[in-house]
Amino acid sequence: MATLTLRISDELDQELEQESAASRLSKSDLAREALQRYLRVMKLHRLRAELVPRAQAQGINTDEDVFRALGDL
Repeated sequence: MATLTLRISDELDQELEQESAASRLSKSDLAREALQRYLRVMKLHRLRAELVPRAQAQGINTDEDVFRALGDL
């Protein structure tokens, strides 16, 4: 497993420490989970930015359009 060192503000460290104690997870576990979540969200944003224009080109503009298209599968 790789190691990452980063600098955070004292305030963020205090919040992290409090959450670590409350959740009984290590600060490393909390930071790892937050990073994983952030990276998934960023991947979703990139995927959405790529797919929305394709969907719109096919006349899919709303959630209802999506559900109709999926119903055709």
